[in-house]
Amino acid sequence: MMAPRPDRFSRLLALVPYFAARRGIALEQAARDLGITPRQLTKDLELLFVCGLPGHFPDDLIDLQFEQGYVEVGFTAGMNRPLSLTSTEASTMLVALRALLDMPGAVDRAAARRAIAKIEQAVGASEKRLPVPTGGGDEGGDSDNPTYATIRDAVRAERALEIRYYSATRDSVTERVVDPIRLQTMDGNTYLEAWCRSSDGVRLFRFDRVETATMLDEPATPPAEALAHPQSAILSDNPDLPSAEIEIDPDELWILDYYLVEPLEPVENRTDPDAPLRARLVYGSADWLSRFLLGFGGRVRPVSDPGIADMVASTAAAARGRYQ
Repeated sequence: MMAPRPDRFSRLLALVPYFAARRGIALEQAARDLGITPRQLTKDLELLFVCGLPGHFPDDLIDLQFEQGYVEVGFTAGMNRPLSLTSTEASTMLVALRALLDMPGAVDRAAARRAIAKIEQAVGASEKRLPVPTGGGDEGGDSDNPTYATIRDAVRAERALEIRYYSATRDSVTERVVDPIRLQTMDGNTYLEAWCRSSDGVRLFRFDRVETATMLDEPATPPAEALAHPQSAILSDNPDLPSAEIEIDPDELWILDYYLVEPLEPVENRTDPDAPLRARLVYGSADWLSRFLLGFGGRVRPVSDPGIADMVASTAAAARGRYQ
């Protein structure tokens, strides 16, 4: 059997202790927590189901139950202890946490600072730690912007929200009731992904454009299809985010599970599995898009906009020039 990709392998190692500590959690809730699709999580669980201790007899394999939409771990095969961070992993996490502190509304700032302090203490870095942004008088968490805290609380509690939202492209403020799905961070901004009852579709709402937010005394009830396909949330008709049509070679189709990419044809109904797949990619900035496409060395390429192709080509040429 082919070994899983390194990022997937790391996730698989963490899944058993995650589910052992959250017995009976809904599969869709776990997928939201882990930042992957329910389909990808189901694939991961199916792979774990045939993993276990040497010998590989039935009693040696990890015992997972997830057919009814809830995950229960019967036998952990000794993988119930949370993984320890290496110094490199801890450093990476510290950098990420500090970056989140600068991102509007992405995290509870007080909780993030406590996590930073704990990690630094665990790896013995407290004597040479980098400065943590203060954000100015926010020792109480999000007391500087209670709207951000209300949005995050509604996502955690799965409650509906009433918001006043400013649309930069339309230069207008609207009031609407939304059903929160998840939070997204992209290009230095935090977005609420939610089902908009006024638009009858999934939309993204940038935190710093939400003027007010009130959590309602009713549950959030986004349609099942909105929860099952997280990409569709960002790929809906959202005027705040640009998109590009791309072509993906068969070996790179894994990006459908990890990036904001929506196939323009059903993947399972393709007549030629060796042919490239056309899809739509939503991106936050031209610089990010250029770096993203360059990272695939031509195996993922733009097809809809000559300007994007020229930008990628010029960036690649400039990079080659620096090596000469």
